[in-house]
Amino acid sequence: MQPFHLAFPVTDLTKTRDFYEGLLGCGVGRTSERWIDFDFWGNQITAHLIDTDAEHQPTNAVDGKNVPVSHFGAILSWEEWEALAEKLKTHGIKFIIEPYIRFQGEVGEQATMFFLDPSGNAIEFKSFKDFAQIFAV
Repeated sequence: MQPFHLAFPVTDLTKTRDFYEGLLGCGVGRTSERWIDFDFWGNQITAHLIDTDAEHQPTNAVDGKNVPVSHFGAILSWEEWEALAEKLKTHGIKFIIEPYIRFQGEVGEQATMFFLDPSGNAIEFKSFKDFAQIFAV
């Protein structure tokens, strides 16, 4: 699989670097006064400094929860997902959607959680019991 690139707006580069590098453990690539490249589980994401607050983003109801329409994330192994969920809880991260299991015992069973970065960007981390079912219907 080829890595993807994603650019996203942030309001504070110091807080952003602390969050992605310090809390999530992302490596740092090139930087400037207005942007930072991060190694986000093998993908390149670039935080671009904006001079205004990020807008409120719409949500969609999924499993009775308000999922931010605009979000990004990574699919981790089950063990990595569980460890990250515990780490985030320990660090007092406020979840938009608490870690939980969707489609338990069904095709596409997956773990998911949503939270915001310091600039209000929604992030989802998920895992699948069977990675062959990532695109299962």
